[in-house]
Amino acid sequence: MGRLVDGIWHVSSVITSDGMGSYDRLPRTFLETISSSHSLYRPEANRYHLYVSYACPWATRTLIYRQLKGLADYISVDVVHPDMGDDGWLFDDTFEGSSRDSLHGFKFLRQVYLEADPLASTSVTVPILWDKKTGSIVNNESSQIIRIFNSAFNDLTGNTDDFYPSSLRREIDDLNEKIYQTVNNGVYKTGFATNQESYDEAVTSLFDTLDELDQRLTNSKYLLGDEITEADLRLIPTLLRFDVVYFTHFKCNWKRIVDYKNLHRYMLDLYSVPAIKDTCQIDHIKRHYYFSHEGINPHRIIPKGPQKFF
Repeated sequence: MGRLVDGIWHVSSVITSDGMGSYDRLPRTFLETISSSHSLYRPEANRYHLYVSYACPWATRTLIYRQLKGLADYISVDVVHPDMGDDGWLFDDTFEGSSRDSLHGFKFLRQVYLEADPLASTSVTVPILWDKKTGSIVNNESSQIIRIFNSAFNDLTGNTDDFYPSSLRREIDDLNEKIYQTVNNGVYKTGFATNQESYDEAVTSLFDTLDELDQRLTNSKYLLGDEITEADLRLIPTLLRFDVVYFTHFKCNWKRIVDYKNLHRYMLDLYSVPAIKDTCQIDHIKRHYYFSHEGINPHRIIPKGPQKFF
């Protein structure tokens, strides 16, 4: 893995830590939006393109929304190979489900960033929302891309399903923040901790929140009632990876999701949604985590199990 500094690729660890040994996720760098009133990026059919990984939970969010919102015929997509080594994400269609770069023919994802900005200083991550018309990156922050997908293209698609309704926005935002800090990013804080104190703090917060969510779901089908909201769609990619990868690889081994009565039921309910099931590619997930994180798994041995994923 590595990052771009002034347009030059520097090999470095995927684990970026603060001074105390806790994992510190780098911020995203392209944060534009798409709207009918935007001076540059307006909703149009076949103008925008997604670069994603099936392994990445953040990118999977955008794939789920692309399907739920009927955008598959409007926004094209390329999928990187699950292996991420010294050159970062790469395009290689030899792994089933991955693809070549259909727009530029690039070998490495970093070349997409450099096409947008030859002097870019950034981590090279997925997802990327690319604009074919201007040859630029619109956004590479998944939480913002799913908001764009939720409403920006409604007039084109006729799909008005709203996963961020105005009446629930405050509750969704509050849940999102807690779940992001302690669960979505919490599994990484646990797995990438470089000392015992940082690990203990992260893993305790992770399971405290999972316990709270399990209790919350005692009398509720989804996190905020009987309808799926953005909060559910941000949580589910993490839950689907938990027993397969995070439990073992990231030392999140206090409990499995299958050990939670309500969280497990909830995960299965969401997994039955085609847009979620179709974008959950277990072979990509296992291959990426166990192969790519050499500092955690130096022999790159990919476990055979679990026998039953969900």
